[in-house]
Amino acid sequence: MSWSRISSRISLLNHSKNLRILSHESSQRQCASHVSHASTERKSKKTLLYLTALVFAMVGSSYAAVPLYRRFCQATGYGGTVQRRESVEEKIAWHEKDGTVATREIVVQFNADVADGMPWKFVPTQREVRVKPGESALAFYTAENRSSKPITGVSTYNVTPMKAAVYFNKIQCFCFEEQHLLPGEQIDMPVFFYIDPEFETDARMDGINNLILSYTFFKVSEE
Repeated sequence: MSWSRISSRISLLNHSKNLRILSHESSQRQCASHVSHASTERKSKKTLLYLTALVFAMVGSSYAAVPLYRRFCQATGYGGTVQRRESVEEKIAWHEKDGTVATREIVVQFNADVADGMPWKFVPTQREVRVKPGESALAFYTAENRSSKPITGVSTYNVTPMKAAVYFNKIQCFCFEEQHLLPGEQIDMPVFFYIDPEFETDARMDGINNLILSYTFFKVSEE
């Protein structure tokens, strides 16, 4: 066989080999691309499921947090929830018997908010009241359903500054109680509270002359 023919066959074999290599590399790239696409698709689905679950959790937690918040306040005394063994009535009776007269005056201011999606007008009837440690006071909030449907709502509260909240005791309050309002209906809700006389003798309360009582109403159900 002549050298030219041998050279020609070698060239053909090399060309065929190169084609097979290129074909194999192309298949590998296609396979890798498919795997990458599938992996990206799985990650996208997982992300979508996570975000969907997060949205549902946020929506559900707004009202679900109310009873948890109530138990937290009862356990810690946060927000003026009575934690000590003696009742408010016992504190008042003890203070009257002791005869101590407080000289310090505290300004209690009132704030009202509604959660997103709650079509109520909710405002304090008065801006503030002045009270001394050992005294009780009465205030009112007003709620009005401005929607065209009956709505049930429930409120949470907090007192600031937080370190003074333990001395703010509510005798009567509408917090954590469901309020059902018909379309256009309006109600006045009382808050009867008492400032613990120990507020005046606690050195940590020095410089605190203003307390803020805040309520936020959440929608429970809509008919």
